[in-house]
Amino acid sequence: NEGYISAQIKSEKDDTITVVTAKGNEMNLKKGLMQEMNPPKFEKTEDMSNLSFLNDASVLHNLRQRYFNMLIYTYSGLFCIVINPYKRLPIYTESVCKIFMGKRRNEVPPHLFAVSDEAYRNMLQDNECQSMLITGESGAGKTENTKKVIAYFAMVGASQQAVAVDVPGKKKVTLEDQIVQTNPVLEAFGNAKTVRNNNSSRFGKFIRIHFNGAGKLTGCDIEHYLLEKSRVVRQAPGERSYHIFYQIMSGHNPNLRADLELNEELIYYHNVSQAELKIDGVNDQEEFQMTDEAFDILKFSPEEKRDVYRLCSSMLHMGEMKFKQRPREEQAEADGTDEAEKTCRMLGDINHEEFLKALTKPRVKVGNDWVNKGQNLEQVNWSIGALVKGIYARIFDWLVRKCNQTLEGGTGEKKFFIGVLDIAGFETFDLNSFEQLWINFVNEKLQQFFNHHMFVLEQEEYAREGINWVFIDFGLDLAATIELIERPLGIISMLDEECIVPKATDLTYAQKLIDQHLGKHPKFTKPKPPKGKQGEAHFALIHYAGTVRYNVINWLEKNKDPLNDTAVGVMKTSKGNALLQTIWADYTTQEEAAKKAKEGGGGGGGKKGKSASMMTVSSMYRESLNKLMTMLHTTHPHFIRGIIPNERKTSGMIEAELVLNQLTCNGVLEGIRICRKGFPNRMVHNDFRQRYSLLAAEVAKSEKDPDTCARKMLDQLVSNGDLNDEQFRHGKTKVFFKAGVLAHMEDLRDAKLSAIMIGLQAKIRYYTAQLEYRRRQEQQVGLLVIQRNIRSWCTLRTWEWFKLYGAVKPMLKAGKEEEEMGKLQEQIKGLEDNLSKEEKLRQDVEGQCAKLMEEKNALFRELESAKGGAGEAEQVKEKLAAQKKDLEKQLQEVNERLTEQEERGGDLQKMKKKLESDCDTLKKNLQDMELSLRKSDSEKGNKDVQIRSLQEDMTRQDESIAKLNKEKKQQEEINRKLTEELQAEENKVAHVGKVRSKLEQTLDEIESNFEREKHVRQDIEKAKRKLEGELKAAQENINELNHIKHDLEGNLKKKESELMATTSRLEDESTLVARLQRQVKEEQIHVKDVEDELENERQNRAKVRLLSS
Repeated sequence: NEGYISAQIKSEKDDTITVVTAKGNEMNLKKGLMQEMNPPKFEKTEDMSNLSFLNDASVLHNLRQRYFNMLIYTYSGLFCIVINPYKRLPIYTESVCKIFMGKRRNEVPPHLFAVSDEAYRNMLQDNECQSMLITGESGAGKTENTKKVIAYFAMVGASQQAVAVDVPGKKKVTLEDQIVQTNPVLEAFGNAKTVRNNNSSRFGKFIRIHFNGAGKLTGCDIEHYLLEKSRVVRQAPGERSYHIFYQIMSGHNPNLRADLELNEELIYYHNVSQAELKIDGVNDQEEFQMTDEAFDILKFSPEEKRDVYRLCSSMLHMGEMKFKQRPREEQAEADGTDEAEKTCRMLGDINHEEFLKALTKPRVKVGNDWVNKGQNLEQVNWSIGALVKGIYARIFDWLVRKCNQTLEGGTGEKKFFIGVLDIAGFETFDLNSFEQLWINFVNEKLQQFFNHHMFVLEQEEYAREGINWVFIDFGLDLAATIELIERPLGIISMLDEECIVPKATDLTYAQKLIDQHLGKHPKFTKPKPPKGKQGEAHFALIHYAGTVRYNVINWLEKNKDPLNDTAVGVMKTSKGNALLQTIWADYTTQEEAAKKAKEGGGGGGGKKGKSASMMTVSSMYRESLNKLMTMLHTTHPHFIRGIIPNERKTSGMIEAELVLNQLTCNGVLEGIRICRKGFPNRMVHNDFRQRYSLLAAEVAKSEKDPDTCARKMLDQLVSNGDLNDEQFRHGKTKVFFKAGVLAHMEDLRDAKLSAIMIGLQAKIRYYTAQLEYRRRQEQQVGLLVIQRNIRSWCTLRTWEWFKLYGAVKPMLKAGKEEEEMGKLQEQIKGLEDNLSKEEKLRQDVEGQCAKLMEEKNALFRELESAKGGAGEAEQVKEKLAAQKKDLEKQLQEVNERLTEQEERGGDLQKMKKKLESDCDTLKKNLQDMELSLRKSDSEKGNKDVQIRSLQEDMTRQDESIAKLNKEKKQQEEINRKLTEELQAEENKVAHVGKVRSKLEQTLDEIESNFEREKHVRQDIEKAKRKLEGELKAAQENINELNHIKHDLEGNLKKKESELMATTSRLEDESTLVARLQRQVKEEQIHVKDVEDELENERQNRAKVRLLSS
């Protein structure tokens, strides 16, 4: 499951490299099997486009390390990759939303909200609509992320005075609430349980959230694509049908079930019980309550809700309608009418006999006559399935239209929109059919759109930075596959043509594809033989994400998607279900079209030409896809790619092969491949200087300008042979590097750092060795002194004179004098301590004096800036007088302590005099301070005069300054208006240019589409004339066959009479034969008796002869 593991190269020989893994295992591998690993600087990087080595292994490693730490969002250039955590994380709360509001992408960690806020800010700043493309496989979290995005925009764009609407029986709701409440409705009717995902969206949707010029939300609308209709009648093992059926059957509203006549258990209804019936952890009753409440919030009327539920019920009952095949006839008939009657009541009390007749004997036009065509059992069942799928698809269309009407938001200005696209990602299964072709085709288009957009942005940045680079539009890489699918005589075009060719089959279509493209188109190949569980394939296409094998069985039926016209006509007569009439209103049956044509109405009510009943599925898909791509080209896109980490739905586990396959299918690795063609790594000049100044230290130290410094550093690296000119480009604000160059520079930086550290370590070791050497020298000298003293003591301790000296010394007067001297010294030391305390006290007093001087100066400054300075000066004077009293008090305390010292040390008068002199000095300082105070009082009057003079000057200066500021503001306002007008004109010019280019592109597409449609129309006209001729010939053949049929019936009757005569003769002859056989048996018995008698007679004669002889 690891895919790639880290290892260190041990040796290299030719193409074989010996590596040692992290576990210590040694392996010999081919060089081509290994990929470079990024330096530790890039571990768990937030944007993988900054990786120096861009390859599969480094991308997988970075995503895996971040996922293990539950960092589920990671940037990859323009992509934001999200890995499903398979658990709820507290990263979508309102408080988290506020963290990302108004923040730039590089100011916050990677997050869905960061991308959303960037789109919102771009919309307001650039006056351009935005789009967010969320793709990925089923189970990758697309739907959940889409809901979070919508909730974020609803919060950010909520109006301060949001207008609430009344909901019957509910509290008032705002437009933001209604937008959020579309999710339960769309999920109930468009989501289902699959093997990978319990809430898988089985359709794609593009949600446009509209804002006004101030960024306030004003409305919303939804478009949907590729709804999986077949799920309504068929579910694979481990899956369910759409949630709404199970919600209705959950029993949340028993009265509703009774009204819908759903009296049986869920397992009874075949259309929804072919696989799973429950989802672990999901309560269908609660879900149905949420769905029903969402209907109310979205302003669905009770009648509309009832009609929706009844149509859902009719689809369940329709699946239980039973039919049987008539013996020896190609005709089916109803096997009971109970379910048919329930179905018709749910459809609005239509006539069940007419409905059954429409299913078993639909009306078709042959020539100018309408006849009833018999249907066999298989055709009837298929017709019912098609009706169920058609009804469900049209209900879903109506639901989306109804939601759009509610979310229109009234008459508010809709200046911009942000579109959110939630659509299935690239798919490749064991058996790939019609649905996979369209999903993969959509992803080809989206990938082409991304490639083009990505390099348009690259080109713009290179142009801004003044870099010479030949622009390559990698969107053209995908053009071959896209043209193969959609161009004339392409896969879709040939499929549409084959649908109108008589007697065409899926295999004839496959053969025509092979004849047309195999060996002639580089993207069309012959499929490889199936392996394992793979199904049969008829052709293969080379997509950007890999080669996909396609099976064309049932493609013609899926593309035509034919409906039983007669049954639809019967349903359109419904009087009790208004919704049923609404959803079929745009469908024109053949009888209605013929009637209107006969009346000269030209098909009035339905769509003329390609009506809803005439367009193929591919035509509708192609039309909606073209609209989507046109809309996306008018927006600034943001890309989000969902990833499934493992198949077990387990949090914190990565399956490497699965993830790499999705990275390929999502276009992430394709984007990285394209990125390597340019200069994917870039650094601002200042960052480059700071990071790599070690590699050109002298230049970095001498140059102050970052631009010049970066240029000279690069020149230095080129001259040193560390880089070459093709590996980088120097822009106006950034330095651009080819892939892998930054890793090389990191190696050079590490080597330089290593050399510096080695030198520093050597210096430190030298210094510590010198310190140790000096310590040991001093230690050696001390040891010598100690040794000498010990030797002297050992010599003197036995000397008698030394002993005598030791005994006499204490009694000597000198010793007493020394003792007294010691006491005196202690007293002196005590006095010195007291003196130091007094000195400290004196310093404190001086400090207070200095502090007072500072306060005085501060007060003078306050005097200069304040009015009424005289009063404040008096306060200052009083404050100083109070401080003077405090100082005098402190002086008195000092004098008292000095007196005490004089009493204790009467014999130390000198010390006292010294202290007195110090006190005199303090008194003198105090006197000086008093003189200073008196001087300040005398200067106070002068200062007052100066203050008044200065205040008058300041008043005059303030008036002139105010006048100048006013003139300055007027000039700035004029400049601002001119700047805004200039910017507006520039924006208009840029916008007009952009609109013009888009309109030119749209015009080209329209012209090309018109030409294609023209050719297709001509082909259809030709096919129509051919069909009419064939139909006429077929009618003549039918008439001839009817004559032959009558002749054959006459011959059959004649043969039957002959057969009856022959049978009677055969019975008579059989009777005669039986009688003769009995006679033969009797004769045989008689002959045997005669033979026995004859044998006895012979024996008797023989005996007689013996006796006579």
